Amino acid sequence: MIRTFLLPAILTGVFCAVFAVGVDYVLPPLMGLNVAIIAAISGFCGSLFARSVLREHENRK
Repeated sequence: MIRTFLLPAILTGVFCAVFAVGVDYVLPPLMGLNVAIIAAISGFCGSLFARSVLREHENRK
């Protein structure tokens, strides 16, 4: 049960951290609403990434 909740959260967090470093490297410093938009995109993509990784893992079993 813990794996059901923790693994997607960990994968999403790692994806978002890497995404944030990439955005910080590519774009100039952001402020205000731009930060919220980038954070929303990061969370959305991170969630999709976690789902696809876990779905692929489940299909291999």
